[in-house]
Amino acid sequence: MKRLAFTILGLLTLAGCTSSQPLKPRIINIAATPSPASAQIAGSIQHLVDQTNTTYVTLVVHNAPTKNQRKKDELPEPVASGSGFLVDSQGTVVTAGHVGMEKGWLVEARGPDGRIYQGTVEALSYSPDVAIVKLRGMEGSAAVKPASSPCLHKGQPVFSLGKPRAEGDIARTGELVATHFERPVTYSKFGYPDAMVLKLSTRRGESGGPVFNDRGELIGMLVSTLSDKNTGAPLDLAHALPAPMIARVLCQATSCSPEWRLVALQTTAQCPSS
Repeated sequence: MKRLAFTILGLLTLAGCTSSQPLKPRIINIAATPSPASAQIAGSIQHLVDQTNTTYVTLVVHNAPTKNQRKKDELPEPVASGSGFLVDSQGTVVTAGHVGMEKGWLVEARGPDGRIYQGTVEALSYSPDVAIVKLRGMEGSAAVKPASSPCLHKGQPVFSLGKPRAEGDIARTGELVATHFERPVTYSKFGYPDAMVLKLSTRRGESGGPVFNDRGELIGMLVSTLSDKNTGAPLDLAHALPAPMIARVLCQATSCSPEWRLVALQTTAQCPSS
Protein backbone atom coordinates (compact mmCIF):
# COMPACT_ATOMS: atom_id res chain seq x y z
CA MET A 1 0.00 0.00 0.00
CA LYS A 2 1.06 3.63 -0.35
CA ARG A 3 3.02 5.10 2.53
CA LEU A 4 0.28 7.29 3.95
CA ALA A 5 0.92 10.17 6.33
CA PHE A 6 -0.47 8.54 9.45
CA THR A 7 0.49 8.82 13.05
CA ILE A 8 -0.62 6.49 15.79
CA LEU A 9 -3.24 8.30 17.83
CA GLY A 10 -3.21 7.45 21.53
CA LEU A 11 -3.38 3.76 22.21
CA LEU A 12 -6.84 2.40 22.66
CA THR A 13 -6.25 1.74 26.36
CA LEU A 14 -7.66 3.65 29.29
CA ALA A 15 -6.65 3.80 32.92
CA GLY A 16 -8.46 4.26 36.19
CA CYS A 17 -11.63 2.39 35.21
CA THR A 18 -13.55 0.15 37.57
CA SER A 19 -15.51 -3.09 37.30
CA SER A 20 -18.34 -2.23 39.72
CA GLN A 21 -21.11 -2.26 37.10
CA PRO A 22 -24.27 -4.24 37.99
CA LEU A 23 -24.48 -7.87 36.91
CA LYS A 24 -26.60 -8.05 33.76
CA PRO A 25 -26.35 -9.66 30.32
CA ARG A 26 -24.27 -7.76 27.81
CA ILE A 27 -25.92 -5.69 25.11
CA ILE A 28 -23.78 -4.94 22.06
CA ASN A 29 -24.73 -1.89 20.02
CA ILE A 30 -23.88 -1.81 16.33
CA ALA A 31 -22.10 1.10 14.62
CA ALA A 32 -21.35 1.18 10.91
CA THR A 33 -18.37 2.88 9.29
CA PRO A 34 -19.48 4.62 6.07
CA SER A 35 -18.24 2.30 3.33
CA PRO A 36 -19.71 -0.04 0.70
CA ALA A 37 -18.36 -3.07 2.57
CA SER A 38 -19.99 -1.92 5.80
CA ALA A 39 -23.33 -1.70 4.03
CA GLN A 40 -22.72 -5.15 2.54
CA ILE A 41 -22.39 -6.76 5.96
CA ALA A 42 -25.24 -4.78 7.55
CA GLY A 43 -27.92 -7.35 6.75
CA SER A 44 -26.13 -10.16 8.62
CA ILE A 45 -24.36 -8.22 11.36
CA GLN A 46 -26.83 -9.03 14.15
CA HIS A 47 -26.49 -12.75 13.43
CA LEU A 48 -22.69 -12.41 13.37
CA VAL A 49 -22.66 -10.50 16.67
CA ASP A 50 -24.85 -13.17 18.28
CA GLN A 51 -22.47 -15.81 16.90
CA THR A 52 -19.30 -14.19 18.30
CA ASN A 53 -20.56 -12.45 21.45
CA THR A 54 -19.77 -15.40 23.75
CA THR A 55 -16.09 -15.34 22.70
CA TYR A 56 -15.51 -11.69 23.62
CA VAL A 57 -14.62 -10.21 27.03
CA THR A 58 -13.82 -6.80 28.44
CA LEU A 59 -10.85 -6.46 30.77
CA VAL A 60 -9.76 -4.35 33.71
CA VAL A 61 -6.10 -4.76 34.68
CA HIS A 62 -4.59 -4.19 38.14
CA ASN A 63 -0.91 -4.24 39.00
CA ALA A 64 0.49 -6.94 41.27
CA PRO A 65 -0.79 -6.59 44.86
CA THR A 66 1.43 -5.63 47.77
CA LYS A 67 1.81 -7.92 50.77
CA ASN A 68 -0.76 -5.89 52.74
CA GLN A 69 -3.26 -6.07 49.92
CA ARG A 70 -2.79 -9.83 49.65
CA LYS A 71 -3.53 -10.17 53.35
CA LYS A 72 -6.68 -8.04 53.06
CA ASP A 73 -7.78 -9.79 49.87
CA GLU A 74 -7.98 -6.40 48.15
CA LEU A 75 -7.18 -5.63 44.54
CA PRO A 76 -4.88 -2.70 43.75
CA GLU A 77 -6.36 0.24 41.88
CA PRO A 78 -7.05 -0.49 38.19
CA VAL A 79 -4.37 0.79 35.83
CA ALA A 80 -5.69 -0.10 32.37
CA SER A 81 -8.60 -1.64 30.55
CA GLY A 82 -9.38 -2.97 27.13
CA SER A 83 -11.02 -5.77 25.21
CA GLY A 84 -10.06 -9.37 24.47
CA PHE A 85 -11.23 -12.72 23.18
CA LEU A 86 -11.21 -16.35 24.28
CA VAL A 87 -8.98 -18.72 22.31
CA ASP A 88 -9.86 -21.99 24.05
CA SER A 89 -12.46 -23.50 26.39
CA GLN A 90 -10.19 -23.15 29.43
CA GLY A 91 -10.35 -19.39 29.95
CA THR A 92 -7.32 -18.36 27.90
CA VAL A 93 -7.77 -14.82 26.60
CA VAL A 94 -5.74 -12.86 24.07
CA THR A 95 -5.55 -9.07 24.33
CA ALA A 96 -3.11 -6.33 23.43
CA GLY A 97 0.16 -6.25 25.36
CA HIS A 98 -0.36 -2.61 26.32
CA VAL A 99 -3.66 -3.65 27.92
CA GLY A 100 -2.06 -6.47 29.93
CA MET A 101 0.83 -4.14 30.87
CA GLU A 102 3.03 -6.62 32.79
CA LYS A 103 3.30 -10.36 33.31
CA GLY A 104 1.80 -11.40 36.64
CA TRP A 105 -0.61 -8.47 36.87
CA LEU A 106 -4.19 -9.17 37.93
CA VAL A 107 -7.16 -9.11 35.58
CA GLU A 108 -10.93 -8.86 35.98
CA ALA A 109 -12.89 -9.88 32.89
CA ARG A 110 -16.57 -9.35 32.21
CA GLY A 111 -18.26 -12.09 30.19
CA PRO A 112 -21.43 -11.97 28.07
CA ASP A 113 -23.68 -12.70 31.06
CA GLY A 114 -22.19 -9.82 33.04
CA ARG A 115 -20.32 -12.11 35.41
CA ILE A 116 -16.81 -11.05 36.50
CA TYR A 117 -13.98 -13.58 36.19
CA GLN A 118 -10.55 -13.08 37.73
CA GLY A 119 -7.19 -14.10 36.35
CA THR A 120 -3.60 -13.17 35.65
CA VAL A 121 -1.47 -11.94 32.77
CA GLU A 122 0.39 -15.18 31.97
CA ALA A 123 2.60 -14.00 29.09
CA LEU A 124 3.47 -10.70 27.44
CA SER A 125 5.03 -9.78 24.12
CA TYR A 126 6.20 -6.21 23.57
CA SER A 127 6.42 -6.62 19.79
CA PRO A 128 4.08 -7.78 18.48
CA ASP A 129 1.85 -6.14 21.08
CA VAL A 130 0.13 -9.24 22.55
CA ALA A 131 -0.75 -10.44 26.05
CA ILE A 132 -2.07 -13.83 27.15
CA VAL A 133 -4.45 -13.85 30.13
CA LYS A 134 -5.64 -16.90 32.06
CA LEU A 135 -9.06 -16.59 33.69
CA ARG A 136 -10.33 -18.84 36.45
CA GLY A 137 -13.77 -20.44 36.35
CA MET A 138 -14.29 -20.19 32.58
CA GLU A 139 -13.87 -23.86 31.75
CA GLY A 140 -16.20 -24.84 28.94
CA SER A 141 -16.36 -21.32 27.56
CA ALA A 142 -16.80 -20.63 23.84
CA ALA A 143 -13.72 -19.71 21.80
CA VAL A 144 -13.16 -17.76 18.62
CA LYS A 145 -12.71 -19.69 15.39
CA PRO A 146 -9.66 -18.43 13.49
CA ALA A 147 -9.95 -18.06 9.72
CA SER A 148 -8.56 -21.05 7.86
CA SER A 149 -6.74 -18.86 5.33
CA PRO A 150 -4.62 -15.74 5.86
CA CYS A 151 -5.56 -14.40 2.42
CA LEU A 152 -7.64 -11.23 2.56
CA HIS A 153 -8.54 -8.71 -0.10
CA LYS A 154 -8.91 -4.94 -0.17
CA GLY A 155 -12.49 -3.90 0.49
CA GLN A 156 -13.35 -7.12 2.34
CA PRO A 157 -16.10 -6.60 4.97
CA VAL A 158 -14.96 -6.89 8.60
CA PHE A 159 -16.38 -6.20 12.04
CA SER A 160 -14.88 -5.73 15.49
CA LEU A 161 -16.09 -6.09 19.08
CA GLY A 162 -14.93 -3.78 21.85
CA LYS A 163 -15.87 -1.41 24.64
CA PRO A 164 -14.97 2.28 24.20
CA ARG A 165 -14.14 4.28 27.28
CA ALA A 166 -17.21 5.22 29.37
CA GLU A 167 -19.52 3.65 26.78
CA GLY A 168 -21.26 0.34 26.23
CA ASP A 169 -20.04 -2.61 24.19
CA ILE A 170 -20.05 -2.02 20.46
CA ALA A 171 -19.73 -3.90 17.18
CA ARG A 172 -18.18 -1.83 14.41
CA THR A 173 -18.58 -2.75 10.77
CA GLY A 174 -16.07 -1.67 8.16
CA GLU A 175 -13.62 -2.98 5.61
CA LEU A 176 -10.03 -3.98 4.97
CA VAL A 177 -8.00 -1.12 3.49
CA ALA A 178 -4.70 -3.01 3.22
CA THR A 179 -3.18 -6.25 4.50
CA HIS A 180 0.14 -4.52 5.31
CA PHE A 181 1.12 -1.14 6.76
CA GLU A 182 4.61 -1.76 5.37
CA ARG A 183 6.57 -0.38 8.29
CA PRO A 184 6.98 -1.06 12.02
CA VAL A 185 5.21 0.96 14.69
CA THR A 186 6.39 1.58 18.25
CA TYR A 187 4.80 3.33 21.23
CA SER A 188 6.37 3.33 24.68
CA LYS A 189 7.81 -0.18 25.02
CA PHE A 190 5.18 -1.80 22.78
CA GLY A 191 4.74 -2.02 19.03
CA TYR A 192 4.42 -4.32 16.03
CA PRO A 193 6.45 -5.03 12.89
CA ASP A 194 3.44 -4.72 10.58
CA ALA A 195 -0.36 -4.61 10.73
CA MET A 196 -3.52 -4.68 8.71
CA VAL A 197 -5.19 -1.33 8.03
CA LEU A 198 -8.95 -1.26 8.57
CA LYS A 199 -11.68 1.25 7.86
CA LEU A 200 -13.09 1.29 11.40
CA SER A 201 -13.96 4.18 13.73
CA THR A 202 -12.32 2.68 16.83
CA ARG A 203 -11.90 4.54 20.13
CA ARG A 204 -9.96 4.20 23.37
CA GLY A 205 -10.78 1.02 25.24
CA GLU A 206 -11.18 -1.16 22.15
CA SER A 207 -7.55 -2.32 22.03
CA GLY A 208 -7.31 -6.09 22.17
CA GLY A 209 -10.74 -6.50 20.65
CA PRO A 210 -11.30 -9.23 18.05
CA VAL A 211 -11.72 -8.51 14.33
CA PHE A 212 -13.81 -10.95 12.30
CA ASN A 213 -14.59 -11.54 8.65
CA ASP A 214 -18.14 -11.76 7.30
CA ARG A 215 -18.33 -15.43 8.33
CA GLY A 216 -17.58 -14.70 11.98
CA GLU A 217 -14.02 -16.06 11.77
CA LEU A 218 -11.21 -14.28 13.61
CA ILE A 219 -8.78 -12.49 11.28
CA GLY A 220 -7.04 -10.14 13.72
CA MET A 221 -6.91 -8.02 16.89
CA LEU A 222 -7.23 -4.25 17.26
CA VAL A 223 -4.12 -2.49 18.57
CA SER A 224 -4.34 1.21 17.65
CA THR A 225 -6.22 3.90 15.79
CA LEU A 226 -4.83 6.38 13.26
CA SER A 227 -4.91 10.15 12.92
CA ASP A 228 -3.79 12.72 10.41
CA LYS A 229 -0.11 13.56 10.86
CA ASN A 230 -0.64 17.30 10.47
CA THR A 231 -3.98 17.99 12.18
CA GLY A 232 -4.30 15.11 14.64
CA ALA A 233 -7.86 14.52 13.42
CA PRO A 234 -9.03 10.89 13.55
CA LEU A 235 -9.11 9.17 10.17
CA ASP A 236 -11.59 6.40 11.02
CA LEU A 237 -8.76 3.93 10.40
CA ALA A 238 -7.35 1.30 12.73
CA HIS A 239 -4.45 -1.11 12.89
CA ALA A 240 -5.04 -4.79 13.66
CA LEU A 241 -2.51 -7.57 14.13
CA PRO A 242 -3.24 -10.47 11.74
CA ALA A 243 -4.26 -13.84 13.19
CA PRO A 244 -1.02 -15.67 12.23
CA MET A 245 1.06 -13.09 14.13
CA ILE A 246 -1.15 -13.54 17.19
CA ALA A 247 -1.01 -17.33 16.86
CA ARG A 248 2.78 -17.41 16.91
CA VAL A 249 2.83 -15.56 20.25
CA LEU A 250 0.03 -17.75 21.63
CA CYS A 251 1.68 -21.02 20.63
CA GLN A 252 5.06 -19.96 21.96
CA ALA A 253 3.59 -19.04 25.34
CA THR A 254 0.98 -21.81 25.79
CA SER A 255 0.06 -25.33 24.75
CA CYS A 256 -2.10 -24.07 21.91
CA SER A 257 -4.50 -26.27 19.96
CA PRO A 258 -3.62 -27.95 16.64
CA GLU A 259 -5.93 -25.42 14.95
CA TRP A 260 -3.92 -22.49 16.32
CA ARG A 261 -0.63 -24.21 15.45
CA LEU A 262 -1.76 -24.34 11.83
CA VAL A 263 -2.65 -20.65 11.96
CA ALA A 264 0.82 -19.89 13.35
CA LEU A 265 2.31 -21.44 10.22
CA GLN A 266 0.23 -19.35 7.84
CA THR A 267 1.85 -16.80 5.55
CA THR A 268 0.48 -14.38 2.99
CA ALA A 269 3.39 -15.08 0.60
CA GLN A 270 1.18 -17.26 -1.63
CA CYS A 271 -1.88 -15.00 -1.46
CA PRO A 272 -2.99 -13.06 -4.55
CA SER A 273 -1.86 -9.45 -4.30
CA SER A 274 -4.64 -7.10 -3.32
